[in-house]
Amino acid sequence: MIWDDLYDDAARARLVEEPAKRVPAPVRTPFERDRARVVHSASLRRLAAKTQVLGPQADDFVRNRLTHSLEVAQVARDLAHPLGCHPDLAETAALAHDLGHPPFGHNGEQVLDRLAAECGGFEGNAQTLRILTRLEAKSVDANGRSIGLNLTRATLDACTKYPWPRPAGGGKFGAYADDQPVFGWMRQDAPEGRRCLEAEVMDFADDVAYSVHDLEDGIVGGHIDLAVLESRSELTGVWETVRDWYLPDAGDDRLAAALARVRAVGTWSDRGYDGTRAALSQLKNLTSDLIGVFCGSVHTATRARYGEEPLARYAASLVVPEKTGDEIAVLKGIAAHYVMRSPERRAVMERQRTLIEELFAALVASEGADLDPSLHEDYAAAADDAARIRVVVDQIASLTDASAVTWHQRLCRSS
Repeated sequence: MIWDDLYDDAARARLVEEPAKRVPAPVRTPFERDRARVVHSASLRRLAAKTQVLGPQADDFVRNRLTHSLEVAQVARDLAHPLGCHPDLAETAALAHDLGHPPFGHNGEQVLDRLAAECGGFEGNAQTLRILTRLEAKSVDANGRSIGLNLTRATLDACTKYPWPRPAGGGKFGAYADDQPVFGWMRQDAPEGRRCLEAEVMDFADDVAYSVHDLEDGIVGGHIDLAVLESRSELTGVWETVRDWYLPDAGDDRLAAALARVRAVGTWSDRGYDGTRAALSQLKNLTSDLIGVFCGSVHTATRARYGEEPLARYAASLVVPEKTGDEIAVLKGIAAHYVMRSPERRAVMERQRTLIEELFAALVASEGADLDPSLHEDYAAAADDAARIRVVVDQIASLTDASAVTWHQRLCRSS
C-alpha cells in the first residue's frame, strides 16, 4: 500500500504501545484511529462555543472555532490528497489545530501569555500539544499518568505548526518547557525547526479558510461592504491594517495588485449585500472559487518544484507563490480592518481581557479548590508556584466563552 512506503514504523508509532482490541472492529489504519480520537474528544466539542472572529452568540450564521476547524479540515484533505500525503493525517491536524485556543480567541491568548509569564507564557499551539499529549482524557502510561489521546508520532508532528520551544526574544512556539519530553519524542529524527509537509498543508488550509470565511461572515453580518473598496481613502486604512498584521514590507501598489487579482474572480461582486438567497448564493460561490484559486496555485507550484511523485513528511515543502500569499493577506486584512478593529469590537475585547485577568486572580487565590476535578491531581503534584500557575492556565484555556463568563460570575461576584 502506498501509505506504507511514505509512513514508516516510526511515523506510525505511539508514545505508549497499545494492545490489540479485545472487541472485534473494522480494520482501520493508525491515522484513521487518530482522526476518530480527535473527532470524539471533549476539546473538539468545546470549540463550538469559542470565538472565531465574532463571538458564537453573535448570530446563527457566524462561524465558531468548531465550524472553522471543520472547514479547515475539508480544505486540508482536498489539498493533501493530490499531493500524495495521507489525507486522514492532514485532516486530523486541521481538526486539532485550534484545540489549544482559550476563550475569546487571540484576545484571550494574549492575556494568558502575559499572566503566565512566570511559567513560560501561553501559546495556543503549544497548548494544543499539551491537550493532545496530557490534558485530554483517553490513555495512560504504565504509571497511570495521562498521555492524552496517545496519537501517532506523524499525527502529532502534523499538528505542530511551530516545531520549536519558545524563542528567547518571544514569538510563536509549539511546546512549553514542561512538555519537552514528549516534544522530543515526537520530533525524533525530524530536521530541526522544520515543519513536516502535512503541518504546512494544515497551516495553509487555515490561512485560506480564515481569508475567505472571515470575509464572508463580515459581509453577511453587515460589517463589510465590498463597494467601499473603490474609495482610495478606505483602501489607505485597509493597507495600514494589512501591513500591521500580515505584510509589514508591502507597498500600496503590491497590495492593490493583489486586490485587483482577487476582484477579477468571476463571482466577486461590488454590489451591496442585501441578504437575499441570490446574494448569499453568489457570496458562497465566491468563497468556493477563491478556495479553488488559492489551493490550485499552491498545488501547481508545489508540483512544478517536486514533480508528480507522492509527497509526504519531509520529502517536500509546500510552495506558496508570493502572489497567492499577498491575495490571502489582503482578504484577511479587509476582515481585520472592518471587524476586529471596529470601535465596538475593541470595547468588547477590553471587557474580555478584564474578565480573564479577574478570573485568573480568583483561581490563583483559591489555591486549587475551584479547579475542575480533572486538574486537582495536577495542582497537588505541582512542585512550585510556576507549575501551579500552569495548571490554572490550563483551566482557563479549557473554558468556552460562555463558561468563562459563568465562572467569572461565580468566582468574582464583587466585579
